[in-house]
Amino acid sequence: MTTVPAPSWIRDAICWQVYPLGFCGAPRHREDLGGEGYGGADGENVVHRLQRLHGWLDHLVGLGANVLLLNPIFNSVSHGYDTLEHRRLDPRLGDEEDFDALIAACHERGIRVVLDGVFNHISHLHPVARQALSAGPGTEDGARIRWAGTSPYGFEGNADLVEIDLADAVIQDRVVEIMSRWLERGADGWRLDAMYAAGAETWAPILERVRAAHPEAWILGEVIHGDYPAFAAASTAHSITQYELWKAIWSSLADHNLFELAHALGRHQEFLEAEGGAHPLTFVGNHDTTRIASQLPDGRDLAAAIALLALLPGIPAVYAGDEFGATGVKEERAGGDDAIRPWFPGSPDEVVAAAGSAQSAPGGPDHLTLLKAEAAERILEVHRRLFSLRRREPWLAAATVEVDEGSLENTWVQITLTPRAEDAAAEGPLTLVLNLGDEERPAPGEVLETVSGADMLDGVGPAAPGAVPAHGAAVVR
Repeated sequence: MTTVPAPSWIRDAICWQVYPLGFCGAPRHREDLGGEGYGGADGENVVHRLQRLHGWLDHLVGLGANVLLLNPIFNSVSHGYDTLEHRRLDPRLGDEEDFDALIAACHERGIRVVLDGVFNHISHLHPVARQALSAGPGTEDGARIRWAGTSPYGFEGNADLVEIDLADAVIQDRVVEIMSRWLERGADGWRLDAMYAAGAETWAPILERVRAAHPEAWILGEVIHGDYPAFAAASTAHSITQYELWKAIWSSLADHNLFELAHALGRHQEFLEAEGGAHPLTFVGNHDTTRIASQLPDGRDLAAAIALLALLPGIPAVYAGDEFGATGVKEERAGGDDAIRPWFPGSPDEVVAAAGSAQSAPGGPDHLTLLKAEAAERILEVHRRLFSLRRREPWLAAATVEVDEGSLENTWVQITLTPRAEDAAAEGPLTLVLNLGDEERPAPGEVLETVSGADMLDGVGPAAPGAVPAHGAAVVR
């Protein structure tokens, strides 16, 4: 299958990802679902929490980002991935007027908005699921969901998350209608949750129809394992989540084993060159993973993680709070995501105070925690400096990656980033040097930017001129 051209705007995309239900302080579970249907008093307890994001949009731009990547905002039972109705906002967040206002505020600032499409599974309370369960397998209504014998197929073993049959013609019509509805209302793209579950070929006809009406919509697929470029090409998604690189970044930095990172960067380059692999989403944390600041035993090594996220090719996504050094550990239990999906105050200026208050509303999200409160502004400043460098060198989004194997050590790596042929006018290449050792070392070239992990965390002062700081990074030319 021929790769579908990506929207031109994603070439320069830098995302700021938000989990709105947590971020905006919504209760974890709905308390207004007593009835069998919608309307009247049931499901009408609308609270306009989505407006909280308005106080953060200038922060997004100041960070260097230009895409607001939202996790679920649609009507659901609890965490947003148990959808009740894709055509309305979750009343814990607001209504369509709140959505329109957010879109307008973002577009005024040049920010694109990408929505989270949870179409692989729905709540067992969703009307489609209830009708299918009532009718049973082998019936017209029953054909809308997947069955394991005579039992509905629960996503990843969760009985309350009923997998729908995305190959069903009626379901495909509904997904196309829903995706198109919100694109027409102003959204700029979709993240397709658990895209891997239904398979690439199932998604291809859906996306073909959506793209015919909305050619500039960005389609990002969540794929965790396997051949990412092949999946993207077969499904016609523009981008795939680069989980392999995510794992290698935190693991190699935590273990001080940069050989693992070097191997993953070789794989990353192979993906970039393969059909379908040109625009992967890169990240060091998201709503499903332990925060990067909690992954690293030595907090100073956070500097290297930020540098990798900011400068490696692909489409980088900063998970809201990571730019302040937010912490949180994902646990494999009910409610195990709560710590990584906390509530945030109304503006970035209040982050440190909010983290220090350690207050959580009853039934609401966890409170925000930070690696080191006094370092929050310095960690933010490092993000801004490195993403500013990426903005000044836009060719980095599509650069080729090569590790200098001759200089590679457990705690030292030199990563050469070279412009592609179509970026021949770019002033390159650049070398990103990581030093996880305890001593600063001479830089292998002219230093354009440095980040000292010790200075970032403790304010001890920058590294000497021309050096790669200990537990830090340098960009050299």
